[in-house]
Amino acid sequence: MKIKDIIAVLDEMAPLAYAEDFDNVGLLVGDRNAEAKGVLVCHDALEQVIDEAIRNNCNLVVCFHPILFSGLKKITGANYVERSILKAIKNDIAIYAVHTALDNHKNGVNKIFCDALGLVNTKILVPKKDFIRKLVTFAPVENADAVRNALFAAGAGKIGNYENCSFNSEGIGTYQGNSDSNPVVGQKHEFVKADETKIEVTFESYLSKKILDALFVSHPYEEVAYEIYDLRNELKNIGLGMIGELKTARTERDFLQLVKDAMQAEGIRHSQYRDRPVKKVAVLGGSGSFAISAAKRAGADAFVTSDLKYHQFYEAENELLLLDIGHFESERFTKNYMVDFLKEKIPNFAIILSEVNTNPVKYF
Repeated sequence: MKIKDIIAVLDEMAPLAYAEDFDNVGLLVGDRNAEAKGVLVCHDALEQVIDEAIRNNCNLVVCFHPILFSGLKKITGANYVERSILKAIKNDIAIYAVHTALDNHKNGVNKIFCDALGLVNTKILVPKKDFIRKLVTFAPVENADAVRNALFAAGAGKIGNYENCSFNSEGIGTYQGNSDSNPVVGQKHEFVKADETKIEVTFESYLSKKILDALFVSHPYEEVAYEIYDLRNELKNIGLGMIGELKTARTERDFLQLVKDAMQAEGIRHSQYRDRPVKKVAVLGGSGSFAISAAKRAGADAFVTSDLKYHQFYEAENELLLLDIGHFESERFTKNYMVDFLKEKIPNFAIILSEVNTNPVKYF
């Protein structure tokens, strides 16, 4: 097995196309064509984690946070990032990061967060925008099924919990080929009126090339008529944060204790109590202050996240309870999920969970 084969599985778990534009995900260090010896899964690919990979004969480190986030102009070992990269390169260890690609996945970071708190009826809090396109094409009636099925196989026609979604209408198509044409129906220079089916399907934008390849291969015409539109629809199954419900409402103090125990938080900063029960809960693993307003709009009684600044606690405005449980704590179980996913997809291969605690924040 090569590293690129494991990358294909990782892209199934956390498609890189789901990542935010600011992020740096994917293969950060190493040769994708190298033979894979073993995989070490961690939260942060620090130097001590690279040492752990060396001890366990793992030449691929899969991390949640990218150790390389912004550009480097030199690699001299002057800081913790450069030291990690140098050691990885010297020991032929590849590093692959998932970060917001897994944040945005419906089964990723925030679903793990929800499950840890026992939330039910979960849905995405901040759906991803500008990610959906629509293909409109026209095929001879007798070929419509084949074209449509090829588009479905390439990933088109998925809407929420439904697959193979399309809209089809019958009409008359016209064309007239020139001297260089080779029409499937009719002759050169002949004005042709043909019974055609108009096929409309939506798809995630990163699939554009795959969708068009499927269209051109399956379509019988020499020149394929098609249109692609960018849609303003939100993609409800992809995005940041989640909101769900506790099975039973709790007092605010009981809820804080639940969160502290479930996420193994050593301390929780929170906004002023509202003296109201907590039933509907929003979560966002990592830095989530940008989603406070979204949690309010969704009617959350509490919003659990991390990295809140002093003045951001004022934004609770007695509308919800804000909890800052710590960045690492809010993503605590992510690496366990990654290990379980890889073990299920690649059985009988060395997939190791890192034992190094990379949380840089300590409590007195």
